Amino acid sequence: MAGITLEMAEARLRQYLDAEQKILLGQETAIDGDRLTLADLAAVQAGVALWNGRVKELTPAAAGGGIRTVEIIPR
Repeated sequence: MAGITLEMAEARLRQYLDAEQKILLGQETAIDGDRLTLADLAAVQAGVALWNGRVKELTPAAAGGGIRTVEIIPR
């Protein structure tokens, strides 16, 4: 297995964002068979942060393939 791809990370991030929205609306949801409720909100938000970070790491711009800007301040 080649590891986690950008597409896999984006899909998992979408799952966690959907779960967070449902929980905030007072509903229950499930990720990988685990039922999540309002009591699990902190865990879901931690998942959002984790997968958002992985998406950013795997995005080409983060790997040096994007546009860079540099600020030069003269003395």
